[in-house]
Amino acid sequence: MSDFVNAGIINNDKHLLNKEFIGTVGKIAIPVALQSMLQSSFSIVDQLMIGQLGKNSIAAVGLGGNLGLIFSVVVGAIGTVAGIIISQFLGAGDEKEAWRGFTVSALFAVIVATIFMGACFLFANEILGLYTTDALTIAEGTPYLKLISLTCIPSAISIIVATWLRCSDHATIPLVASFVAVICNTGLNYVLIFGRFGFSPLGAKGAGYATLVSQLFNLIFMVCGMLICLKKDNRKIMLSVRLQKVTFGEYMVMIMPILISEFLWSLGQNINSGVYGHLGTDSLAAYTLTTPIQGLLVGALSGLSAAAGVLIGKKLGKKDFDGAYTDSKGLLWLGVIGSVILSVVLISLAGVYVSFYQVEEVVMRTARILLIVFALYAPVKVLNMILGGGIIRSGGDTRIIMMIDIIGTWLVGIPLCFLAAYGLKLSIVPVYAILSVEEVVRLVISLIIFKRKNWMRSLEK
Repeated sequence: MSDFVNAGIINNDKHLLNKEFIGTVGKIAIPVALQSMLQSSFSIVDQLMIGQLGKNSIAAVGLGGNLGLIFSVVVGAIGTVAGIIISQFLGAGDEKEAWRGFTVSALFAVIVATIFMGACFLFANEILGLYTTDALTIAEGTPYLKLISLTCIPSAISIIVATWLRCSDHATIPLVASFVAVICNTGLNYVLIFGRFGFSPLGAKGAGYATLVSQLFNLIFMVCGMLICLKKDNRKIMLSVRLQKVTFGEYMVMIMPILISEFLWSLGQNINSGVYGHLGTDSLAAYTLTTPIQGLLVGALSGLSAAAGVLIGKKLGKKDFDGAYTDSKGLLWLGVIGSVILSVVLISLAGVYVSFYQVEEVVMRTARILLIVFALYAPVKVLNMILGGGIIRSGGDTRIIMMIDIIGTWLVGIPLCFLAAYGLKLSIVPVYAILSVEEVVRLVISLIIFKRKNWMRSLEK
């Protein structure tokens, strides 16, 4: 708490009583939060249905999701830079440069998606073998991973389009698109996993087909919504890969630290999952059961991070630095309150959630305890998300976030994980609890940087 006092977050700004501020945040945060929760439901629906088939199927889908995590954070990094450029130049009234940022980011995202798709499709079996030696898990996970890899390109385009829509005050379009995709995914899961209405049961492979088709629907709806909004706002598409006010070198200086930090962070998460896998299939299955609900809780407050990127970015574009700092403190306050409430709910319902799965008692018990540990750390995780994923990045100096991520993941998290698992030979619950100390380290560093205000800068020259 003292860090919050020192950072100037706990004061008499009374942002929470400012209806205009909350309303402005809500227009972006609520649709984004709901969209993130809907996207997290992809995994929850998959695992609830796959969970009826046993622990090997659960582990197979979970490992496929780990590879998807690397892709999503890397392409999400490109979307972050797109959001920085688009929001700052829309705030400065330069729509042409905002479109240039959109075009360059979309092209970059498609290139990355193509590389990732090829690697996962061609080497799915070998990649899964890095996580587990269980032959049954690898056999079920290989076709699932190949199908998931085909979603890379439509997902990449959707992320950049959604970024433009949020920065243009049309955050509800990505939300509606995600809702349509979830309905599609749920229906196809039921039909293809279990073999309904004359279809043969496909198990984990069926979940892969369902995810692929639903992501295609998501992209189609998103693009159509964007075209409608452009016509409504009397805006024209001005695609160009030639940035003028942000040089290619400056663009790369922004994007490379994010790509490096996000890739290293996601790689670290995958190493952690590999450690869990080597602790046994029961441990891996238990952890896998918790990942969708973790994503759901963080997703519920991810809108605050997205709102920070847009709102603070626009104020920095206008060079309203005092307003940017004040609004940042209000967003952090909302993050504290929201995360504490959701943590209490999760602790209360953890046992109910794991009871939906048809798995051994030891897996259910371990998963429930892991969810409680996650809930205790959740407020810290959410504040890190708002600070690192939205506020500090909005100024464009992404090297700061790279250093925080490297310190947190590779100097604190990974060493603690290996020490707990292989040095102290602890079980998965204390391993996960000790590993999560990295989030506290991240928060302390981020608050110090936030207070110094060096992150506040405008791209408008």
